[in-house]
Amino acid sequence: MHFNAMSKGKLLVGSVFAGILLVSCNQSGKNPKADSLAMRKQYAESPVLSPQASLEHMRTEDGFSVQLVAAEPLVIVPVAMTFDEKGRLWVAEMTGYMPDTAGTGESARNGKIVILEDTTGDGVMDKRTVFLDSLVLPRALCIVENGLLVAEPPRLWYVQMNGDKAGARTLVDSAYTEGGNVEHQPNGLLRAIDNWIYNAKSGKRYRKSGNRWLKEDTHFRGQWGITQDNYGRLFYNNNSENLLGDYFSPGLGAGNPNQRKVNGYDENIVPDNRVYPIRPTPGVNRGYMKGVLDDSLRLVNFTAACGPLIYRGGLYGEAYEGNAFVAEPSANLIKRDILKDSSFVVKGRQAYQHKEFLASTDERFRPVNLHLGPDGTMYVLDMYRGIIQHKTYLTPYLKSEIGRRDLTQPLNCGRIYRILPKGANPAVVKLSTDPAQLVASLDHANGEIRDKAQQMLVDGHFQQAVPLLRQRLHETAKSLGLLHAMWTLEGLQALTLTDLEPLLEQADPYVRAAAVAAIPSVLNNGNKAAVGALLEKQLKDQQLAPLATSVFPALQRVDAATAKRLLQLAYRSYPNNKYVADAVISNVKDKEAELMNEITAWNPDSTLVISMHLKKVLKDIANRRKAKLDEALVKEFPRGNLMFKTICQTCHGVDGEGINSLAPPLNHSEIVTGRKDRLINIVLYGLTGPVQVNGKLYKAPEIAGDMPGIASNDEFSDADIAQLLSFIRNAWSNKGDKVIEKDIQNIRQKNKGRQKSFTMEELK
Repeated sequence: MHFNAMSKGKLLVGSVFAGILLVSCNQSGKNPKADSLAMRKQYAESPVLSPQASLEHMRTEDGFSVQLVAAEPLVIVPVAMTFDEKGRLWVAEMTGYMPDTAGTGESARNGKIVILEDTTGDGVMDKRTVFLDSLVLPRALCIVENGLLVAEPPRLWYVQMNGDKAGARTLVDSAYTEGGNVEHQPNGLLRAIDNWIYNAKSGKRYRKSGNRWLKEDTHFRGQWGITQDNYGRLFYNNNSENLLGDYFSPGLGAGNPNQRKVNGYDENIVPDNRVYPIRPTPGVNRGYMKGVLDDSLRLVNFTAACGPLIYRGGLYGEAYEGNAFVAEPSANLIKRDILKDSSFVVKGRQAYQHKEFLASTDERFRPVNLHLGPDGTMYVLDMYRGIIQHKTYLTPYLKSEIGRRDLTQPLNCGRIYRILPKGANPAVVKLSTDPAQLVASLDHANGEIRDKAQQMLVDGHFQQAVPLLRQRLHETAKSLGLLHAMWTLEGLQALTLTDLEPLLEQADPYVRAAAVAAIPSVLNNGNKAAVGALLEKQLKDQQLAPLATSVFPALQRVDAATAKRLLQLAYRSYPNNKYVADAVISNVKDKEAELMNEITAWNPDSTLVISMHLKKVLKDIANRRKAKLDEALVKEFPRGNLMFKTICQTCHGVDGEGINSLAPPLNHSEIVTGRKDRLINIVLYGLTGPVQVNGKLYKAPEIAGDMPGIASNDEFSDADIAQLLSFIRNAWSNKGDKVIEKDIQNIRQKNKGRQKSFTMEELK
């Protein structure tokens, strides 16, 4: 079906912003309470604006402008997108998300995957084709060969393309999303430079191999949105953290599920979480809490960070290359962060204080995902709606705010913008299927084009391109194209150790690191001795030692003796290097005690980093052995088990041991097994601030700063909540008395009218 809409008039709007009164309490010297009242009066109404009117409410960084690319009815509630080789947008529309504060009708089959096309070349879409419909809350998509991966919880589908029509479906993963609500389910489907497809809020990766789909465990990453830099390192975030990411190649270091944290992965890249809205933002879930809003009712710190993008477009200028951009829909803005490498460690800072790269005074401007385009610009997906908080954690305060300004509507809007330098009119690059031209495109200035060219070469199985790719490996002056050539050979199963050996001698550390990361792809019985010698040489380089150590599991499969010797060399050479220590431990799944005995015999110093990290892993293993879920418990509390999987597991972990950057453990927690009233208070009304569990103090960024309560969630009865609490008080290694429905009712009565989260001090 095709739908032609949108007037194709001039929609380019400059960054000039006028007519908006911005009141700063600190600058005005007025009474904060009076200023807050003035703000509420000024923004008492929140009208639904046309796309053109909404553009006029945006303020961008000097030198940039915003262009409308598509709007309703051409696109509705866009949450994810990708481009094909023709420059067309493939968009996932999550039409059913939160129709009202109760989520009524959220399971309706009204989600779609649509193709948007610009037939006149002016950068504005004018043609809509529905590729797939009748979906429930679709959330991610990825083009692979002649088909489309589509995430429709709980399943991941591969849908054949018959032109622009959907063909046969293949179920890739029946449990792509396991538990969790809409806000806490896997998404992303980022096809990275190493030819694997990675996800946010997930520890799985995927790859098509012939007619089979490969699925492997990887590091658990992020919440909503995922991106890569020029070297294939992944970046992501959670709702309260600006930017998280990896220092090393994403496919390594995840071989030991007994490790809860592997240094070099899921690192806090930009610790500054301040945001600077240009309008009051009282409509945030925790707006009633002290410190969430400032005196002018503006959000202080991230509360819905999502959709990060590492800019690699080649259009904005050198100062912007490698910058991270992060969306914050609750505050109607997009932040810019500047990243810098020091050795292999990536750290970042906000580009500026007290302002943002893009911000709007339109409360319904909801940027939820960012994408690099084939024209070098950044594309912004705007759900354009009032409600973005899911019902599971919706506070009475926010329900009131939604009612106050009639934020339930609209439900049928959605916009996509691109941000471009003023005066620029960049053309979308379209790629041919000619292998020679695709190889040449691996050196394009725009990372989106380099990625797409690599993917097309791999998807097309273009073996005739192998000589050209191999020749490109010898042209070392431009490293980015060289890296893509190397990984393209890997994707074509044509990469050899002979190809990698010269790369391991290059001066560019990123080239050497990529070559080390690719070694598992070329390793076999015939070259194992040569690989062992090469890895031993890389161990002498402190920067490459963690990566080289992470490759040993592949070597172990063909040469166990050499792998064991090199592992010993690694920890003896770097006993106090946390990155090498964790890489060593990633090699010894279920053999941690044996390694501890070996290390202690070599050096009994218990303060060595490798020894301390091993001790932590051994403790976690012991806890887990005691923590096997009793099937009788699941049978006794079936609703509690289901609630745990739906609202607790995605942050606290399947085993109740917590997840780094999200939440502390429930297992071995005195808060869980102690006084019933304390636990009930937390689950009903939430908990904010640092929390001590089993003698350890957890605070941001190790965990999120706040846990939302579910007191106002009508989906769960008091009997259900009692089952949940009884379940977690007796799951794993916990032992606690049951919670009954009357206990929940008593706490509700005692705290009638309460909205504020508890702190640990209050609960004491």
